[in-house]
Amino acid sequence: MLKDVKWAADGTYRPGETYSPERFFNDGLKNSRNFDLQLGYFSSATISVLAEGFATFISQGGQMRLIINQIVSKEDKETITKGLLGDVIDCVDLTNFCELKKTFDEYQEQFFRCLAYMIAQKRIEIKIIKPKGDKGIAHTKSGQFRDNDTITSFTGSANFTISGLFNNIEEIKIDRSDSPDPMTQNRIVSQRKSFDDIMGERLDYIEYLSPEKLEAVVSTCYHDASIEELLDVEKQLETIRRYRGKSRNAAFDKSLIAMRTDELARREPHFPFSSGPRDYQKRAFENWKNNQQKGLFSMATGTGKTLTALNCLLEIYKRKGYYKAIILVPTQTLVEQWVQECKKFDFRNIILAYSKNSKWKDEIDLLHLREDFNPTNKADSFIIISTYASFVRNNVFESLNTFSKKQTLFIADEAHNMGAKRVLDRIDSIKYLRRIGLSATPNRQFDEIGNNKIKEFFGSTEGYTFEYSMREAIDNDFLCRYYYYPHVVNLNDTEMTEYIKVSKQLCKLYNADNDTFTESDDILMALLLKRKRIIHKASQKKKVFEDILKMRYQEKGNLKYTLVYVPEGNRPDYNADIFDSSDVLTTDSESEHLIDEYTQIVCGISPTTTVRQFTSNSVERSKILEDFADGRLEVLTSMKCLDEGVDVPRSEMAIFCASTGNPRQFVQRRGRILRKHKDKYRAIIHDLIVAPCVGIDEGNYKMERNLLATELRRVRDFASLSENADFTYKALGSITDYYNLSIL
Repeated sequence: MLKDVKWAADGTYRPGETYSPERFFNDGLKNSRNFDLQLGYFSSATISVLAEGFATFISQGGQMRLIINQIVSKEDKETITKGLLGDVIDCVDLTNFCELKKTFDEYQEQFFRCLAYMIAQKRIEIKIIKPKGDKGIAHTKSGQFRDNDTITSFTGSANFTISGLFNNIEEIKIDRSDSPDPMTQNRIVSQRKSFDDIMGERLDYIEYLSPEKLEAVVSTCYHDASIEELLDVEKQLETIRRYRGKSRNAAFDKSLIAMRTDELARREPHFPFSSGPRDYQKRAFENWKNNQQKGLFSMATGTGKTLTALNCLLEIYKRKGYYKAIILVPTQTLVEQWVQECKKFDFRNIILAYSKNSKWKDEIDLLHLREDFNPTNKADSFIIISTYASFVRNNVFESLNTFSKKQTLFIADEAHNMGAKRVLDRIDSIKYLRRIGLSATPNRQFDEIGNNKIKEFFGSTEGYTFEYSMREAIDNDFLCRYYYYPHVVNLNDTEMTEYIKVSKQLCKLYNADNDTFTESDDILMALLLKRKRIIHKASQKKKVFEDILKMRYQEKGNLKYTLVYVPEGNRPDYNADIFDSSDVLTTDSESEHLIDEYTQIVCGISPTTTVRQFTSNSVERSKILEDFADGRLEVLTSMKCLDEGVDVPRSEMAIFCASTGNPRQFVQRRGRILRKHKDKYRAIIHDLIVAPCVGIDEGNYKMERNLLATELRRVRDFASLSENADFTYKALGSITDYYNLSIL
């Protein structure tokens, strides 16, 4: 804590000395709970100085208030350089932040990850100020560290620049609240009041500018880091400093800056864990290599598909000295997740070719220009990540399909989307010879043409190039063991009447001899969707759902770590392809009504129960997931959004109220709940199953029997891998007996 810090005996910190400005800020951050900072311009030196202790400060519940001046653009910087301060400055140009980001070292990257975390958590308040009128800047350099009743206050001449913090003959003076000197105490109180007045916008001679631009650009470029990750990086920075055997003042000398730049350029990509890839990931690479560097990987959700594919890219780099890849993903959420995974390998020059990056075309054109001059240059290694929806557009496809066909690795995440019509129209034109398709469920339901084309494209017509099942993952302790509880849901009289009516209409299109429907047409699809809606919206689901929650609450006293997949309304996803032109998962008013109803049921369990909806329209999605992981938020209700690749390893119980028979959705959802977590022993899955019993004398009995048999494949799979398979056989005994079916 602050009272335990060994401060400079005379309260003075000078560049180049043992008690340097850098040491002061490191000690202050790591031993305080509140940090007020008022500085001149927001510089790259500020970023680096504060990086080492920032994560520790955050982990201890730190709250920060930051006041900076209006210097946020190139024009502002030029104005000051011309004479206002008489010194060359390195203020951050926020107008081109994403470009500036490419020049950051590991310290600067860490600072902005921490800053983004605090912005997302609403633990930092930022004010941008300038004097009223057209002249002058806010140039105060002061602040306070606080911990309970202890305060360490500081003022100084040192600018937050490289020269100001490390080279100039300048200093920082501190005041401590444990000093008996009345003048010291008065300065601390006065400084706090001045800071409070600015934060409260109570000073008439100051103009207050919006910090939204700063917050937005930081949050866009840096997000979703956990506090554990931030602390790990902080430890790495400490190791780096010790290894270099130099103090940070030397590190900021101009010559060393150049040396660090060279060092970063030479930094080798590597597997992100010192233990290296797992044995099955090594097997995947060998199989892929021996299959002419083509392959379809069928890997259970949670077993590291992304790491497996990127390890193949890493092996190319080890042998060839370059890495070049184009990666397709179904959603924008997954774009960001792949970026983070690529960074863990220390892959650089990552370009995002999708709607959120307005400069993607210029970045791609520059790559092409470099390739034309020197196609094998290591420096021209790259990774391009795009969504399927963006990739198939003419201008994107033409730009992304013109790199070296022999050197570039084509990776398709959730590779079943390669069978969607708009992708199939392009698939024969994709020229890249190195190919990897990834999916937990590569097969498309009711689409043999698409399935065959996908297998052919990835060179897997004789079977998957590599397969790692959920059974293997569970047995090898890579996924959590689980209990599975199916619940039979009945239709009420009105629902049953409507269901029988639709069933009889479907029966007219059903060929009982070969167990198929007549050629698919609009009438058939309309009837199947109508049948699906009745099942989705079965009213008894809500009663069964409520009973499950009440039982859980009685057992634990809370509903922490519960995921709920609610039914969809008028447009249940029959084929479950995550692909459309808008690249957004959409809902309808009926679906929104249903998720509201299920959310309200959760609220009714206890006055203290906390619940949030997690939808495509949810704001602060990262904050929602973090609160869920910490237990502050007990229950998440969702429809399809948790199918997007969102990681929720802390989840302990999932309730499937959506009665879709599509295996892909359920496999993905099961994988979410089975991800490992140090505080999770077993997972629990509750599955609501609607299985209407039509009359045996009805002509549609055989059709219903065969449809149910198809839907029970999922139940059979879920039960067979569970710790309590006998429960399933007993719970569904009456249904299976009625239709003469078996799920053994």
